[in-house]
Amino acid sequence: MSAITHHPSPRAVPFRASTARLALKPVALSSGQVELDGAWWPRSRDLSQELPGLADVLDPLWGRITRIAVNPRYWPVIPHRIFVNGHVVKVGWFTSELDPHKILLLSGTSGRWDLLVVPPETTAPSAARLMAAASASTSPMSTATALMTAEQIDAPGGAQDAPVRSYDADTGFRGAGTVPYEL
Repeated sequence: MSAITHHPSPRAVPFRASTARLALKPVALSSGQVELDGAWWPRSRDLSQELPGLADVLDPLWGRITRIAVNPRYWPVIPHRIFVNGHVVKVGWFTSELDPHKILLLSGTSGRWDLLVVPPETTAPSAARLMAAASASTSPMSTATALMTAEQIDAPGGAQDAPVRSYDADTGFRGAGTVPYEL
């Protein structure tokens, strides 16, 4: 008797570089409105490059992202739309209605999500503190600007120490109650 074994050929899986540095609040049992649902630390101020990675990560977690809004104060160019997971996401901006340190994401299935935007040039220690504070389930309700102001006052040398070019997952965002993502 002979046995035939079939071994499928290995298939190529495209390499996907890390796209989003993200810390989210755990899903709460209460339905109360919170100021922030977490924090996002983009690598640059180029929204055309940064937003697809963010929306790509959040689509499966929160449902299909349909719109994104930012305050244009810290973004030199704002694209009108981006492509994510085979669909178009519209991008808009608000000057007075939206905190300049926050990004708003809308999903047709799960509603509105607000994230603190940690500036790309922030040092890793400052970014870790900001992301932990914005994503802690026990933190008091605080605005994005209040968190940024507190970090600049409390951090030795301020939040704008030496710029960080990359992120080491070993120093990661491991604050109490956070759900860290380094994808």
